[in-house]
Amino acid sequence: MAARIYKPAKTAMQSGAAKTKDWVLDFEPEEPRTVEPLMGWTSSGDMRQQVKLRFDTKEEAIAYCERHGIAYQVFESARTVRRGLSYSDNFAFKRRDAWTH
Repeated sequence: MAARIYKPAKTAMQSGAAKTKDWVLDFEPEEPRTVEPLMGWTSSGDMRQQVKLRFDTKEEAIAYCERHGIAYQVFESARTVRRGLSYSDNFAFKRRDAWTH
């Protein structure tokens, strides 16, 4: 049983930074998912896949794993910050590319 410790990325459906400040600990699946033949639902007998623990810092998550004897991997992502653009920038004279329909 191995655990992953990471900071979740911002979803494509939100513009804010909600749920991206905490560190998340979740477990890797121990057994593959099975497909129920009648309805086509996927299921698993692994209950640890449903557990997601949130911590304020990476050190707290690592301390939790070491205290409970859980093997873990820490994934740190390189975040890129995009420059905010406004609608009027599409029509600016200093635009690099030609604006066409």
